[in-house]
Amino acid sequence: MEEKVFAITESLTGEEIKGVRNRLKLTQKEFADLVNVSVKTVERWETGNRPVVGPVVALAKVLMDYPQFSEQYRIPEKTYPMRLWYMCGSQICSVIDVDEQRKMVKVFNFIRHDQYRAFGRVEMPTFEEYEEFLESRCFPRSRDKMKLMLRELNLPFYDPLLIVEKTGGRMAEDNFWIRIER
Repeated sequence: MEEKVFAITESLTGEEIKGVRNRLKLTQKEFADLVNVSVKTVERWETGNRPVVGPVVALAKVLMDYPQFSEQYRIPEKTYPMRLWYMCGSQICSVIDVDEQRKMVKVFNFIRHDQYRAFGRVEMPTFEEYEEFLESRCFPRSRDKMKLMLRELNLPFYDPLLIVEKTGGRMAEDNFWIRIER
């Protein structure tokens, strides 16, 4: 079998790294966050005279050819008062902004596979679908000895949002969890 060879250079100059960053219209901090390095590393790349090597070279090639890639993974500003981060392990799957008073929900998906998204294929969930989602991430209302479980969580009544806040929405059978920002 023939070995695969890729049309990606082994290194970039600091000027080329800066060119990628400028094409994406990112600050050094934003670029550092995108490629998962420190700001000092980006500064060193851009001002140094040594070639830049490593995985960032392949990523820079992808970013030059597909600049929309960086926008696709940018976390938007919070739209509503509460934000839920739906995670699978350390991977951000969906970000859900919620206005409970006005019963409004907005979801941003950061993963292509529907089974990893908070609402599957649904891009614009209703408030009722949001409530169903929350309830799916905690024990059922009909669970045996529910009052004991609520007492363990120090909750006076069954409220899926409060339960998810206490448990992180963790279930025994998967790696999904939820972080809530108010």
